[in-house]
Amino acid sequence: MTDIALEMPWLQNAWQVVQKRFDEGRLPHALLLTGECGVGKRAWADAVAGLLLCASPGSRNTGEPFACGQCRQCQLYAASSHPDVRVYSPEKSRMIKIDQIRSLSAFAVSSPQVAARKIAIIDRADQLNINSANALLKTLEEPVSDFVLLLLQESGRPVLPTIRSRCQALSIPVPSADQAGQWLASKVAELEGEKQPSAELMAKSLMLAGNAPRLALEYAMGEFPALRDEAFEKFRQFMKGQVAVAEAAKAFKALGLEDMLWLFEGWAADLARLCAGGQANDPEAAEMLGFLAGVNPAWRAHELLEGVREARAAGVYNANPELEASRLLIAWRELMPTKRHAS
Repeated sequence: MTDIALEMPWLQNAWQVVQKRFDEGRLPHALLLTGECGVGKRAWADAVAGLLLCASPGSRNTGEPFACGQCRQCQLYAASSHPDVRVYSPEKSRMIKIDQIRSLSAFAVSSPQVAARKIAIIDRADQLNINSANALLKTLEEPVSDFVLLLLQESGRPVLPTIRSRCQALSIPVPSADQAGQWLASKVAELEGEKQPSAELMAKSLMLAGNAPRLALEYAMGEFPALRDEAFEKFRQFMKGQVAVAEAAKAFKALGLEDMLWLFEGWAADLARLCAGGQANDPEAAEMLGFLAGVNPAWRAHELLEGVREARAAGVYNANPELEASRLLIAWRELMPTKRHAS
């Protein structure tokens, strides 16, 4: 099987922790992995699950175990048909519901069907609602010897402290620009029968994704860069008083709530960096944000970030994206200095 640490070298530390614990027979019953959107958390979880299921894990020259890729367990997992693996993620709503966690709890105490253990992956553990989070605590408090739980959390999105305290916590860094660029170029080169994005578009996608390579690939192959450019232009016009808030909000609504909030969050974080004497991650927005940093105290940037968090929380209850965009735009507009009236 593919060595995840070779394909994604920034995963190496978190991957080697699992290999070492597995080799020593001291694997925790629950692992919580934190990282930015698109850095490869799910790829890490898939690699861990493959190793734990393998009937004949091998060992490289370094002594680190790896899945053989040949046994029945590996073949079932590669075909996405392994009966002893379950994945739980937000479905129709933006949250993981209690019924899903009840299903996970029943799966945890059942007998494995074909493997020596069972694996459950909670993709976006930060999107457990309060009832599902409390239900999960019961499973964590009464660990089962043949069950391993892998929880994935996006950076900056909270998980209940009581859940975190019952897991071994690991984190994945954002890769360097060179690492992210090499990974993205290799994946684009593998595309067949699809129009490959230009080098310029790939570079822009990496910038917009903050060097998170999987997110950059999604951007490069989709509509986000063009929609973002339209939203940014409307944002500039709105800040100058050239368009009404309703017109600007429509451009942000076209992005969808999550991408819209990701964009606002990135600009607010850049504003905070500039206020502290740093540099903006988004060079296209740097001039405008630099102007705002020069006429506002740093705490205004943190107010904007709090506004994004509130909008994200409201999104759980199916808030109107256009209304949330309007509210955030108005908060940004308040950072502009008041024009002096001619005497």
